[in-house]
Amino acid sequence: MKLNLLSCDAQRPDKRAIARCIVEISLNCSDTLAYELTDILLEGDAVDIVVEDKNSGSALRALRKLSIDYDIIE
Repeated sequence: MKLNLLSCDAQRPDKRAIARCIVEISLNCSDTLAYELTDILLEGDAVDIVVEDKNSGSALRALRKLSIDYDIIE
């Protein structure tokens, strides 16, 4: 499943927690790339990631918990 991460609505977003979440839910994402994607997301630009279908439910819950808005592309 492909997700488009749109924005983070948290008052004080936790960069480390967001990057860790991206690493855990996405396919083939390194720590360095996750931190770069987190910076891009927090600057206000959308980010695309690919999530395994079997982990999609827990991935979406984790994103909602971090106040990240997303669209499901595929």
